[in-house]
This record gives sequence, structure tokens and C-alpha cells, in this order.
Amino acid sequence: MTKSNKKNEWIEWAKAIIIAILIAFFIKTFIFATSIVEGESMDPTLQNGERVIFNKLIYILDEPERGDIVIIEKPYKNYVKRVIGLPGETIEINDGSLYINGERYDQTFLSEEVQRQSGNYGPEKIPEGSYFVMGDNRAISKDSRNGLGYIEEDEIIGRSEFVIFPFDQWTLTR
Repeated sequence: MTKSNKKNEWIEWAKAIIIAILIAFFIKTFIFATSIVEGESMDPTLQNGERVIFNKLIYILDEPERGDIVIIEKPYKNYVKRVIGLPGETIEINDGSLYINGERYDQTFLSEEVQRQSGNYGPEKIPEGSYFVMGDNRAISKDSRNGLGYIEEDEIIGRSEFVIFPFDQWTLTR
């Protein structure tokens, strides 16, 4: 192999590496990223310490839907919560039962016992452009009821798609 061929081979490898890095940066910045679940507020759906991959592109193309597990960006911390109420809806929790616009909503993702731990809340109307979120572990979750308040649409940075760590517990979060 001549010196010229070796030099060309190195240049081609360098180009390939640079392109791969740029593609990875683009994907992480605009399409997918990871987040760590901190605390037990999403238990049993998500466990403390799990890493989730979330879709950053979805809410550029669409809006959050009820039941989505979303990543919320607040100063100094991200939160993982479930969307419960949509803009303009009236939310009420009475003896653990969730009512949306006066109609009882069946929370199939929660056990009856966990639902009873939701306490009482509202009724309150969610402002336009905002969402009402709660953790699945209602007894200990910091959420729209008690500290996070309503979540502005631009604070929702993605939808959780699946758990990637621990490696033996890969699963979809939807």
C-alpha cells in the first residue's frame, strides 16, 4: 500500500467518524434522549433509577395526550409524570376517583388502592396551553396537585417510550 493510499484511507475513516458523530448529535438533540427516573413517584410503572428513552420529536408534530408519560423540564431538574388533564378541561378528584369535565375517568393503569391514595382535589379548570400531570404513586408524588402546578406545553420536552436500564428489564412505557 502506498503512502498516498494510506493517507486517503485515513481521510475516509475520519470523514466516516465525523459523520457518525454529527448524526448521533442530531438524533440526541432533536429526536431521542435519555432521562433517569428519580424517586418513587411513578411506581409501579417506573422504578427509581431506571433510565428511559424519550421521544423529543413527537410533540413538535403532535400534542400530549391523556395517559402519556412525559418528561417535564423545570429549572435544575426534569420530572417524569403522566398527563391526566388537557388544556381547558376541569379536573376533580373526589375520594380517589378522578373526574374530567364532571365525568368519572377510569384509570386502568392504577390499582384501586393507589387511586384511593389520590385524596381530594378541585374542581379546577386547566388553563389553555397547560396540562395537569400526576405521578402514578399518588400518595407521595409531587405533581400538579401539590408543587409542580400546571405544566406549560413548552415545559414538556418528550414522551417516554421505553425503559433501557436495567438491561434485563427493557420494556415499553406506553
